[in-house]
Amino acid sequence: MDSALIYLKGFFQVLKITDIIDIFIVAVIVYQLLKLIRETRAIQLVKGIAILFLITQISTWAHLTTLNFLLRNAMQVGLFAIVVIFQPELRSLLEKMGRSNFGKLIDMASGTAADVYLDTINAIVQASSNLSQTKTGALIVIERDTKLGDVIRTGTLINADVSSSLLENIFVPNTPLHDGAVIIRGDRIYTAGCFLPLTSNNNLSRELGTRHRAALGISEASDALVIVVSEETGKISIALNGTLTRNLNEQTLKTALVKAVSKKSEKVRFRRVTK
Repeated sequence: MDSALIYLKGFFQVLKITDIIDIFIVAVIVYQLLKLIRETRAIQLVKGIAILFLITQISTWAHLTTLNFLLRNAMQVGLFAIVVIFQPELRSLLEKMGRSNFGKLIDMASGTAADVYLDTINAIVQASSNLSQTKTGALIVIERDTKLGDVIRTGTLINADVSSSLLENIFVPNTPLHDGAVIIRGDRIYTAGCFLPLTSNNNLSRELGTRHRAALGISEASDALVIVVSEETGKISIALNGTLTRNLNEQTLKTALVKAVSKKSEKVRFRRVTK
């Protein structure tokens, strides 16, 4: 007991304030990484690595030379395999880090932000309402902080002002671009006919079709706001951060869009004007 107290006393005597800061920073980083990966397949990877590391240490202590040699070499080669096999998870992890509060601070410092104006929102709401009344299926993606270059490249470039009439025409059945998604960047209809990744969530209602699953998929992989108009029922839904909100009307859709997009835009525009 006395030796333990002497050890602790000696430890705290050599401990510096920089050591405490160092330990705190590492602890925060590890905690945030575990939060980001806890609901992905990567958490199983972390558990597997921990088990391999434990077995390797045991083989070292037990002087199991051959097993230790094989495990150490396997772990070195495994680092390259991890990058290849879990590339989607690693990419999603980095994107989530970019959408964190620290990433938003970087955006503010560089002056970049979504610039979707109120008239753009009104045009989107009007188009969604009209498409809902005619039960015309639609998928409208509003790009926010996460750039959707990979998705944009799958579609056809339009680069036109946002208008309800243009959005409605794009989704007219049996036209070349009606079956894909429209990407809205800023106050422009940037591309149409884009292919979106489907959600990996297998617990969704069977009532949800491909459009809803695609909306959830892109909202899981980015911070995009996605509007879906059902071709079967005409009901309007929005997907954001992997969550689907259904049965919206014109007013509730506008409120949701303004809350999710417009507030940030207004703050940035006000900051630019007052400089």
